[in-house]
Amino acid sequence: MADRMQAGAPEVSDGLVLFGGNGDLALRMLFPSLCFLEAEGLLPRGMPILAVGRSALDDDAFRALVREALGKRAPEAAAAAESLLARTHYSAVDVTHINEIERIGARMGELNIIRPLYYLSVSPSLYSPICEGLLAAQLAGEGARVVMEKPIGKDLASSRVINDQVQAAFSEERIFRIDHYLGKETVQNLIALRFANTLFEPLWNNLTIDHVQITIAETQGVGDRWPYYDEYGAMGDMVQNHMMQLLCLVAMEPPSDLAPDSVRNEKVKVLRSLRPIGRAEVAHNVVRGQYTKGVVGGEQVAGYLEEKGSDSETETFVAIQAHIDNWRWAGVPFYLRTGKRLPDRDTEIFIQFKGVPHSIFAGESREDLVPNQLLIRLQPEEDIVLRLMNQRPGLSLGGMRLESLPLSLSLKNVHKTPARRRIAYERLILDALSGDSTLFVRRDEVEKAWEWVDGVNDAWRRAGQPPRPYAAGSWGPGGAFALIEREGRAWHED
Repeated sequence: MADRMQAGAPEVSDGLVLFGGNGDLALRMLFPSLCFLEAEGLLPRGMPILAVGRSALDDDAFRALVREALGKRAPEAAAAAESLLARTHYSAVDVTHINEIERIGARMGELNIIRPLYYLSVSPSLYSPICEGLLAAQLAGEGARVVMEKPIGKDLASSRVINDQVQAAFSEERIFRIDHYLGKETVQNLIALRFANTLFEPLWNNLTIDHVQITIAETQGVGDRWPYYDEYGAMGDMVQNHMMQLLCLVAMEPPSDLAPDSVRNEKVKVLRSLRPIGRAEVAHNVVRGQYTKGVVGGEQVAGYLEEKGSDSETETFVAIQAHIDNWRWAGVPFYLRTGKRLPDRDTEIFIQFKGVPHSIFAGESREDLVPNQLLIRLQPEEDIVLRLMNQRPGLSLGGMRLESLPLSLSLKNVHKTPARRRIAYERLILDALSGDSTLFVRRDEVEKAWEWVDGVNDAWRRAGQPPRPYAAGSWGPGGAFALIEREGRAWHED
C-alpha cells in the first residue's frame, strides 16, 4: 500500500510480464484490474505489459482479445482500456523450454523492462520450470519480483519442493504469494476495526467472545474444474489458503506496526497455535461432505460424481471445529465451513459475543435480551454489522422491551456517491509493483497451513472417514449442524 511505503522502500517495477496472459484469470480479473488502476492514474506512467502464452497470436490479435474482455468487465473505463492496450504486447512462448524463455528476455529488452514483475497466472506445475528458465536466462536479477497464484503444492511436501525451486531463482523478499481474499476491502477493514479502535481490542478475547464462525459458501459446483478439484478438494482449495488467512486476521495479536513481516509474524503465531486434529479427534471435530444432485436457484443440477463420471472420495464440503491454544483464545471454538452447491453465495466472519453476566431486566425483557454479534461480510456485498441491544419504542405493561438492532459500517451508506466495488486484485497488483508484501503470504505461513491441513487429511485416511452425501442446494450434511448444535450454538444464517 502506498501509505505503508517508507523511505528506502524497494523501487517500483517498471514492467509487468504476465505468464498465462490469455488465460481465464488474466482476462477475467487481471486485465480489468490493470484497466481500473490505469483509469485512476495508479500504474507507473508508460509501464509496458508483456503477456506470455502458448497461442500463436501477434500483438494486434491479442489486444483484440483483451479489448473484448475489458468491454465486458470494465465498460466504464473505455478510455483507460485503450491507453493500457497501447502498451500491451504479446509473445507466444513454450515456457517449458529454456531457449524460448530467452526470447522473453529479448522482448523485454525491446520494451526497456529492467525491473520486471513476473506474474505466474499459470498452473502451479509450471512455476518451477518458469523460474528455472528465468534464472538460466539471467532474467531473475535483483530488480525482478515474482507473483505466484495459489495453490502452492497439494500438500506440505510438494509445497516445499515448489518453494525450494522458486527460491533458487528469487529470494524470499522478492516472492509474492497471492491470496486474493487479502485484497478485499472488508478484509483490510478488519485490521482497521481491530487495531484503530479502542472499543474492540479489550473485548477481543475469550473473556467476552463465545465463538467465531467463518463461512465461505458457493452455489456453483465443480463443473469442468474437476480434474484440478478432485486432487485438492475443499481442504486444499479453500481451507488451506482463504480460510486460514481469514482465521489468522481474526485471531492474531496486534502487530508492532504494519510492516510486512510484523503482520506476517503474528499470523504465523496463530497457525503455530492451531490445535492439531488427529485420528482420535477427526470424527468429532470435522465433517466432510460431497454434493449429490439437487436444486440450486430453482434449477436441477448434477451431483459431483455425475460431473466427474467416476467414483471419488473428494470432499466438496467441510465443517471444522478448530481451537487456538493460546492465552487469548483458550476455550473459544472457531467454526469453519465451506462448500460447493450450497443455497447461497456468501463469505462472512461472524463473531458471537457472550451474554451479559447478569440481567437486570425481568419478564419479557429478559427473553428479548440476546448477546451482541459482529458480522463481517465479504460477499456478495461487503459490510460490517454490529448488533446492539436497544429499548424498543412504545409503551408496554410488561416493563421495558428490548430489541437487537444493527449498526452498519457499510461504505455504501457512509459515502453518498456511488462507488465501484474494487476487484481484490487491484490492491494486490499495486502492492506487488511497489514491493509491499504485507498482504501476501510468506513461505512459513503456507507451510504451517499445509502442515495443519495435512494432519486432518491424514486423520481422515487413517480413520477411513469418507465424505457424507448432501443434496445440492442444502447447507451440507446433517453432521455439520450437529457439530455446532451439540455445543448449544447454531450456524449464523440471515
